[in-house]
Amino acid sequence: MSTTAPSTLTGHFLIAMPNLADPPFSRGVALLCQHDEDGAVGLLVNQLSEYRFGDVLAQMKLECMDSELADAPVLIGGPVQQERGFVLHREPGDWDSSYRINTDWSVTTSRDILVAMAAGEGPRQAIMVLGYAGWDAGQLEQELMANAWLTAEACGRVVFDTPLEERWSAAAGLVGVDPRQLSGYAGHA
Repeated sequence: MSTTAPSTLTGHFLIAMPNLADPPFSRGVALLCQHDEDGAVGLLVNQLSEYRFGDVLAQMKLECMDSELADAPVLIGGPVQQERGFVLHREPGDWDSSYRINTDWSVTTSRDILVAMAAGEGPRQAIMVLGYAGWDAGQLEQELMANAWLTAEACGRVVFDTPLEERWSAAAGLVGVDPRQLSGYAGHA
């Protein structure tokens, strides 16, 4: 039986190996939104920012009556354009500026999704991140060959049901790995 690596990792997690110590990637889990011959774009799903969802809504002059939603954490999506917000969600919806990652995931950058969420009419499963992670053509492949990342198919349970501080271990567990048992260096046979 022959198995081949997928030609794209779109819709997969990148799970930082212990030797990847640079913030915000240290112990990071990124969901790849796009991966092709031109490079890759992903959103970290486990790095806490200093903001809450209510802070973002207030900055956009939107009011949120749901105190639980207003107190939801906003995450650091990556080091690129951290002033830009992204909503990663499961239900596709009909938003002004939305990108369908695959059949399970979408990312939206338009104000209308925030208005809907503030009114209790947005997607049931969603997180907000500021910024994104980007890799030039071939860069991610080089990092994978250098054992900087594990990969696993993205799982909503990890993103929406697992506490932030457990997402790294939970994501690695999807491929049967306990990252705390891994060494901080890699070898090649």
